[in-house]
Amino acid sequence: MEDYPIFLGSEIEQPEPAQALFHVLPVPYEKTVSYGGGTALGPNAILQASWQLEEWDGKSKPCDEGIYTCEPVDCSVAPQQVIDNIAKATADIVKSGGMPVVLGGEHTVTYGVIKGLRDAGIEDFGIVQIDAHADLRQAYEGDFLSHASVMKRAVDMGIPLYQLGIRAYCEEEMAFREEFGVLYQDADELVPNRIQSIELPDDFPQKVFFTLDIDGMDPSVFPSTGTPVPGGLDWYQTLNLFESVAKQREIIGFDIMEFAPIEGFHAYDFSASLLTYKLMGIVQRNRH
Repeated sequence: MEDYPIFLGSEIEQPEPAQALFHVLPVPYEKTVSYGGGTALGPNAILQASWQLEEWDGKSKPCDEGIYTCEPVDCSVAPQQVIDNIAKATADIVKSGGMPVVLGGEHTVTYGVIKGLRDAGIEDFGIVQIDAHADLRQAYEGDFLSHASVMKRAVDMGIPLYQLGIRAYCEEEMAFREEFGVLYQDADELVPNRIQSIELPDDFPQKVFFTLDIDGMDPSVFPSTGTPVPGGLDWYQTLNLFESVAKQREIIGFDIMEFAPIEGFHAYDFSASLLTYKLMGIVQRNRH
């Protein structure tokens, strides 16, 4: 892959796809960002920084499950074609027996991933979302494929949604939550009370796709995002909330969205890469 190294390439060789659980899919898509830019550079920065990771994540070696790095999705085409490209790449991963680990890119990317899961035959699954924003607008600036509308597209598809850490939303989004039964624990509850786990209701699907927008975490941890909002989750709270879901349900994939590297501040690139690997580790340990 030209200029896109494989994940953890300093420690592992690129395996055959069939020998890997984790299929890392870079999606450098950036079209509807509404404040700061740079998310198109996120996937490559995360892959580059992954060469500085240790195989041992502190509790296990996630790479023992196999990590295959896919070709980046072509994002040079029209938005709907980009969504279709993401969906095909995701479906191919699932059909091969792999788990998509998607690196964005703006949050619109998740819509393509969700379509891909459906196209691969996974009908009954829910979404758990860490984010600063609800992303439940019908459209934003006239665009139905906006990053601010991605979770609305998911709920429109009939997919149950549980939101964590939200702290920026409009009245339209609040009304939509109530009308369509979107579950949530917002940042003003999670953060001051240092809540480390959630309890999914019994009727929430057994399969879960987890979408993590970097801006869901506090800007003191990740200022490297286009739309930072104070009052977010810290490092350990994020990992613990993810693990609480992994202990209750089968994680069928996850993504890291909206990471926008800041030139000269490699600490954030490394942190995003480590976060990706830590989530792999949580998945690994809760599968067995």
